[in-house]
Amino acid sequence: MATARPFENDNMAALFSSAYRWPAPAKLNLFLHVTGRRADGYHRLQTVFQFLDYGDALQFAPRGDGRIRCEGAGGAIPDDSNLAVRAARLLSDASGCGLGADIRLIKRIPIGGGLGGGSSDAATTLVALNRLWNTGFAPDELETLGVRLGADVPVFLRAQASWAEGVGERLHPVDLPEPWFLVMTPNVEVSTAAVFGDPALRRDHEPVTEADFRAGRCGNDCEPVTRRLYPQVGEALDWLAQFGEARMSGTGASVFCAFPMESAAHEVARHASGRWPHFVARGLNRSPLADIMRGL
Repeated sequence: MATARPFENDNMAALFSSAYRWPAPAKLNLFLHVTGRRADGYHRLQTVFQFLDYGDALQFAPRGDGRIRCEGAGGAIPDDSNLAVRAARLLSDASGCGLGADIRLIKRIPIGGGLGGGSSDAATTLVALNRLWNTGFAPDELETLGVRLGADVPVFLRAQASWAEGVGERLHPVDLPEPWFLVMTPNVEVSTAAVFGDPALRRDHEPVTEADFRAGRCGNDCEPVTRRLYPQVGEALDWLAQFGEARMSGTGASVFCAFPMESAAHEVARHASGRWPHFVARGLNRSPLADIMRGL
């Protein structure tokens, strides 16, 4: 696959300066259990997804020549590691529209942090280009495309906090408290493949119910492996546990703690300054994409 090149059109900067910014929110896994493994190697999971009012943003300029290119703050982003480009190509192929796009990615979600940045970028790209290219796919059709890009993409397309099972694609909405979260991401990029491929990973967790989750009887089966492979994540978890129940999102590296008040989250964040990159964000049961999806 060819690598994206920097935009050569000097007018692109002016175009993007006035273009609409499409939101791509981060997510948290509020718990994560591994209940088995399928014959194809994929793991069966149970988890709850909740969105954050913090994330990436994307801007799009449709093209008539079929080319799809993406740039970020640091310049061109390689196509083979860019889910936004892959999503655009998938939609173009599935629709047969023959159109292209210049994409600008404003990246805030840490890479390799377990916050779903790539999946969220892919979902937003499908929603945006479906609108801008007038390809006419219904939400459930976009979900069918999205799961081909990654198991987390459908929840971003549903745009609702969700209980998830299967490989993460079997979803039903849940209504959750919307606390303030302090999210810290140690300077390490966790390999999801390494964590799920580790022989020590627990893969036999008995299925739980939503009542178990709401009673606080759920955890993250990936945490022991991630702690061993990436000690920095364990250090952040142990430090954050001084202030409340510290959890890891997905396979990490990001860890989080919930607070009822924004001021309390910021106070702990003040103590974290200089230790780990971090941010404070509100939990959301509706993604910023929800209202946009209504208009499809």
